[in-house]
Amino acid sequence: MSENKTIATTASVQAFLDAVENDTRRNDSYALLELMQEITGYPPVLWGNSLIGFGSYHYKYDTGREGDMLIAGFSPRKQNLAVYNTGFVRYPKIMERLGKYKAGKSCLYINKLSDVNLDVLSELIKTSFEHMNTKYNS
Repeated sequence: MSENKTIATTASVQAFLDAVENDTRRNDSYALLELMQEITGYPPVLWGNSLIGFGSYHYKYDTGREGDMLIAGFSPRKQNLAVYNTGFVRYPKIMERLGKYKAGKSCLYINKLSDVNLDVLSELIKTSFEHMNTKYNS
């Protein structure tokens, strides 16, 4: 069985964010860093080489594969901010108030934070984080 590539590291989150070339993306990343740390109560940790995570949980599949994954996090990609939180689609009523974004199964893609309502984004992150933390860490 192959090893997980997305694992918590001891690399500097600040050094990673300081290296983000796009000024808006870098500034938005620092704002998101502060927001997620406040919501989760966890310090930021660099997972792999590009994900900033807050909190973690342990999973084990029926196949025997197991590992640890961040509960909430984000990554400043070249095209957008990718906000990770398992199960955003679980909250359609919150998401319809969010603003301009694209979504995957467990990911929101936001061009810039000014495209979304930050109070609604906070509510979405908090609701999803609490669900995952209760499910896996209670």
